[in-house]
Amino acid sequence: MNAPADTGSDRRPSLSVVIPMYQEIDNVEPMVTRVQQGLAGYRGDWELICVDDGSRDGTGERLRAQAARIGGHLRVIRLRRNFGQTAAMQAGFDAARGELIATLDGDLQNDPADIPRMVDELLARDLDLLQGWRRQRQDGLVMRKIPSRIANRLIGKVTGVRLHDYGCSLKVYRAEVIQEVTLLGEMHRFIPVWVAGVTAPERIGETEVGHQARQFGVSKYGLSRTFRVLLDLLAAFFFLRFGSRPGHFFGMIGIVFGLVGTLMMTHLLVVKFVLDQNIGHRPMLFVSILLVVASIQFLTTGVLAELLTRTFYASGERTHHRIHWQSDPATAGWKVPT
Repeated sequence: MNAPADTGSDRRPSLSVVIPMYQEIDNVEPMVTRVQQGLAGYRGDWELICVDDGSRDGTGERLRAQAARIGGHLRVIRLRRNFGQTAAMQAGFDAARGELIATLDGDLQNDPADIPRMVDELLARDLDLLQGWRRQRQDGLVMRKIPSRIANRLIGKVTGVRLHDYGCSLKVYRAEVIQEVTLLGEMHRFIPVWVAGVTAPERIGETEVGHQARQFGVSKYGLSRTFRVLLDLLAAFFFLRFGSRPGHFFGMIGIVFGLVGTLMMTHLLVVKFVLDQNIGHRPMLFVSILLVVASIQFLTTGVLAELLTRTFYASGERTHHRIHWQSDPATAGWKVPT
């Protein structure tokens, strides 16, 4: 079903609100209520898509009950197992029908009432992504705030996309842009970075949003997240700089190793045949051989990576999540402004 047409000058684009949820049964009803209240004055058609990421506490069933109660503009998707927040967000993006897409967490820490203002700001600033900034963050200092600040500065320095709060799930996107990005692994932490790969970085902005302490349930994050962020940052750096040309990355390393190894071997040849000295016991001989062999391996890896990349882009896309059940798209409706 296509998004409704814009029929008035004061009317806002159609909006899909995507909320991934995992083990959040106590937050389902208050979250749906707050979204209803926060978007009550939105001057456009909107829908709410809740993705249950394989919860075992009854979150999916509670969401279905809420959908039956409030109507077809609440759509529920349940994944077969817990695939992670990134996969849940991708499932929501795939199902979204709106011209704009907003995301927020299902733990009631984000305020849905910020969404209409963010939509207005995104349109006024002509942005493709507006990122929320939890300036007054209501989280623990040692476990959440300090690691987050370090990660935000590191991500900005490495990627060149400088934002204060990468971890805030409250974002508003143009659907035509975010749906060009395929989310894999745990890429949800770096969505602004991946979006910068398909649009100009200056079309990515941020704005201050409200943040509240968690009332129900428990946080799914800990200090182990810091190490995953570092690994994801390396992957993001590689794919942004060399995603379509991995041969350049491996080739540069191979050429440097090959040049250094060749220079060392040339020096040893001079020592052997000109100065008539024994080189068999010198560590430089083994190091130079190792560098030349490593150079050949890196160059070969670069060629194979180029072949795999071209095969990937030529093949059809396939998601890494699996849907167990979802609301019937044929019966899905919109919440229209009154």
